[in-house]
Amino acid sequence: MSSSPTSAQFWDDRYANISPVSNGKPGTMLVRFTEDLSPGRALELGCGRGDDSVWLAKRGWQVTAVDIAKQALAYAADNARRNNVEESIRFEQHDLSLTFPEGEYDLVTASFLESPVDFGRQRVLRKAAALVARGGVLLITSHGSAASWSDHRPSPFPTPDEARAELQLDDEAWQTIFVGNIERLATGPNGETGEILDTVLVLKRS
Repeated sequence: MSSSPTSAQFWDDRYANISPVSNGKPGTMLVRFTEDLSPGRALELGCGRGDDSVWLAKRGWQVTAVDIAKQALAYAADNARRNNVEESIRFEQHDLSLTFPEGEYDLVTASFLESPVDFGRQRVLRKAAALVARGGVLLITSHGSAASWSDHRPSPFPTPDEARAELQLDDEAWQTIFVGNIERLATGPNGETGEILDTVLVLKRS
């Protein structure tokens, strides 16, 4: 009987079978909640092909972009070069269950940092929160419902308040900017569309 894949194996295989060039669009929630922030140091966990990191770099941020998959980081580095922001982004490979980026950041963002292979997600997000500098922002966007074509179907999805509580943060040390579900029109791999919910946490460290 074959063993289950590790997170690294799963994501290396996934990125080996998709286009190296993305649509170039940053995440909707990233734009909505960070476009008015003053640029500083940003950390993106799970950067994929790099669209969010490139968007931040274009706006003056110095970005550390992290992913578990070597192929994703190669695609993201090419993305940065095409957009002439390679000097503003540092790419690091981490299996976040084992190693973690260092430093202190004015923005820490994780968009859909979810995987069919368990990697201790809540522990990872708590470690991410610890890297937010005073006055900095933590932005976490997760699936709040499943699209009809998706194979990612936890039951039930955590509510926004449950997701916030799982971070185990000191309420006196964090200001809530937004905790809730936001509806969005999603497009599937074969062009199908449907309304889904994102669970969004935006917290500012006091």
